[in-house]
Amino acid sequence: MDEKKWIEILEEFKKGNIDTKEIIQLIKKLPYENIDFAKIDHHRFIRQGLPEVIFAEGKSVSQVVKIFSKMKEVPGNILITRANEKIYNELLKIEKDIIFDEKAKCIGFFKQEPEKIKGGISIVTAGTSDIFVAEEAKFTAKFFGNKVSTFYDVGVAGIYRLIKNIDEIKKSNVIIAIAGMEGALASVIGGLVDKIVIAVPTDVGYGTNFGGLTALFGMLNSCSPNVVVVNVNNGFGAAYSATLINRSCGKIE
Repeated sequence: MDEKKWIEILEEFKKGNIDTKEIIQLIKKLPYENIDFAKIDHHRFIRQGLPEVIFAEGKSVSQVVKIFSKMKEVPGNILITRANEKIYNELLKIEKDIIFDEKAKCIGFFKQEPEKIKGGISIVTAGTSDIFVAEEAKFTAKFFGNKVSTFYDVGVAGIYRLIKNIDEIKKSNVIIAIAGMEGALASVIGGLVDKIVIAVPTDVGYGTNFGGLTALFGMLNSCSPNVVVVNVNNGFGAAYSATLINRSCGKIE
């Protein structure tokens, strides 16, 4: 729940439209709610400007459903990453207005319109095989209110594809560059733009890609000083950081 929402709630309390018991119930859940196997951080939006997100991978379906149910009780939108159809179908039993993007493996539930951020984020992939990570980044970025432009399959093996699109790519406030193999895309983009480039290595590649380590090390050793790196396949983390950068660059509409 963000600061604006708390102000609205307190104004309604002053008018007598919300009673003391309702306020107390909301306050009890701050800063977190303990449900034994999880401690839900309802306070995160106030601290960081973005809410806690449910990472579904490694959790049972019932755990995800219970966390979602608790988060649904307080104001704010809900994002679930690394989700699947089984989780989606179980959540549909308690909430019909959820969105599932199979390519992104993300579920979104919107109780209110997200703030629209001026500027934008460009998401660029080296190859078609990297798109699964890009879709997670795209869904996450849009969930947080960013304008997103995507440029897929423009890697260095056909550098003319990148050059043809670079003017459009650099119109955004921040760029997410996603690549497997040797991970060269981020360095090339970094040398062509005056923006932060968030590099995302993927586990796409033959044996010596070592599950994304080769791309990761290549990106960490980039000679372009405007390149920063997140973990292998971490489209969510890239989009989260890109959102904070984008918000600092432009006003919220």
